[in-house]
Amino acid sequence: MYILNARMIVKQLLKQSGSQARVRLKHRFPGGRNVGGKYSISDHSVTLYLYEIRKQCRIMFGSASLSLCKQLLRIVLAHELGHAQDPQLSELSDSMDACESRLDRSRLALQIEENAWNYARQLLPAASMEMLEVVAGHSLSAYREVIAEEQARQHIA
Repeated sequence: MYILNARMIVKQLLKQSGSQARVRLKHRFPGGRNVGGKYSISDHSVTLYLYEIRKQCRIMFGSASLSLCKQLLRIVLAHELGHAQDPQLSELSDSMDACESRLDRSRLALQIEENAWNYARQLLPAASMEMLEVVAGHSLSAYREVIAEEQARQHIA
């Protein structure tokens, strides 16, 4: 049932966004990390990890009900499509690769993620915003923590 719903959500959001990105559905993210979705710039594709999205639902919202999982899948996909549709992504990625400073690299990574979340906010209906803000806040906090740590380290040095 979940896979059928996932396919329907993918079809709807691809049509709504106009994105030409290819979307794959897989069960688990390799390597043990809890990653719900991943955009690959090299082949302009999004991979959604359905087990990981259900796990994230339980962690963030205390339930993995079908309704919540569908909402979270929609949010994760909208975010990944944000990467796919980001006109700045290639330039920001190149700048990150050339960056020698961990702080600057972290700031660029945060910008890439913020761009994708901003796109998701535009793509999804207002009814999804409360849940989206929880997910985006959780996602962005890791990037902001690294930046804060680097800034503190530079002030000490």
